[in-house]
Amino acid sequence: MALQSTRKSALVDQVIEQLRQQISDGEWGLGSRIPTESELAELLGVGRNTIREGVRALAHAGLLEIRQGAGTFVVGRSEVTAAVRRRIAASPASDAMEVRRGLEVEAARLAAHRRDEADITRLRILLSEREATHEVNDTEAFIAADIALHQAVAEASHNKLLAELYSELADSLRETVRAGLGPNLAEEPHIDHTRAIEAIIAGDADLAAAETAAYLRLLVDD
Repeated sequence: MALQSTRKSALVDQVIEQLRQQISDGEWGLGSRIPTESELAELLGVGRNTIREGVRALAHAGLLEIRQGAGTFVVGRSEVTAAVRRRIAASPASDAMEVRRGLEVEAARLAAHRRDEADITRLRILLSEREATHEVNDTEAFIAADIALHQAVAEASHNKLLAELYSELADSLRETVRAGLGPNLAEEPHIDHTRAIEAIIAGDADLAAAETAAYLRLLVDD
């Protein structure tokens, strides 16, 4: 069996690591199209074949998706979250909801301990946006605002892995949330998150966890 040049293999590994870093750092966000093969080759100073091998490796790992005629897009933040996303997609919605509950309660508890002034400002803005979209009966905007608020809580935990896992879970639950709300948002009971968010802002970890668990029970019961 012919062995691959060590030098070439090391070069591909370096390209993979740099591309992975761009994704994990958020320079290339979920859903975004990455630069073309030729652009990456020029930026990194390597051949297009090396770029192609690196992109294919990350596509196989679940971080990138190659779409013929459209380009290559980011579909996962890390190998771990990509694997989680695939597993969630193959699981019943009830199982995903139980995992979501565990992550959200712990995220709220950690956020109450670790939130900073920037987190507090963001949480207040997103809570206000969630309430405003519900008041005007805008279902799509409400779903987006709701997910953004939950993601902000996860990020306020300052646990990067938890935030990434929650992001993958939230993306998979988007359609489930939409279906559960029905066509007319005004007819659905409004599950207020104010008490949970205020507990996080106040730094009361036990109350934040309890309030989060309480509204999640309402979601399940509903």
